[in-house]
Amino acid sequence: MSDLSAFPITRKWPAADPGVIQLYAFPTPNGVKASIMLEETGLPYEAHRVTLSDADVKSPEFLSLNPNNKIPAIIDPNGPDGAPIGLFESGAILIYLAEKSGRFIGTTATERAHIIQWLMWQMGGLGPMLGQLGFFYKFAGSQIEDPRPRDRYIAEARRLLAVLEQRLEGRDWVCDAYSIADIAIAPWVRTLDFYGAREVVGWDELTNTRAYLERFLARPAVQTGLNTPPREG
Repeated sequence: MSDLSAFPITRKWPAADPGVIQLYAFPTPNGVKASIMLEETGLPYEAHRVTLSDADVKSPEFLSLNPNNKIPAIIDPNGPDGAPIGLFESGAILIYLAEKSGRFIGTTATERAHIIQWLMWQMGGLGPMLGQLGFFYKFAGSQIEDPRPRDRYIAEARRLLAVLEQRLEGRDWVCDAYSIADIAIAPWVRTLDFYGAREVVGWDELTNTRAYLERFLARPAVQTGLNTPPREG
């Protein structure tokens, strides 16, 4: 039996099976990266619903695992050095799980480098910019009368989506095969519908990207991961 008592987070979210990976998440674009990856790899795991409320993400227990107070985070009781390991940041979790499972990170050093390159593109560009688009187009920022913030993020979203559209020309996936890059990118592309922002970013013109998202959503592991842990519970 694995001992996770060194992780205070387990006091608020107790592990039913401490011998499997513990996932602390909520089904946001970043949160589902981890759940989709766990579903795709088949690694045994247990999901804990951590809402975005301060009572959860700013609780001492959650901050003990992720001082940046953001989901997702994981504990792997079977860490690479023979001891449990805790991790936060969705990109780091994707790389860790890919290396642990030996899947979705390429089969050569060159493939791995290209996959991580596109993962970083999502982490540093597509995700943050679409997040700002959502804030200024749908949420509180939409009430700001000055149009410049909203126009800035619409323009940047269009630019980044054009990069993706070009990359997908003649390709099913961002790299040579389905990878952690896709698991990172596609959930953020999916948010355009939630934000009601498809029209302003020229969604109808993005034929490669539309087909790419359909392929992604057709994967059974993706469908499960998108609702893990459930939004309500």
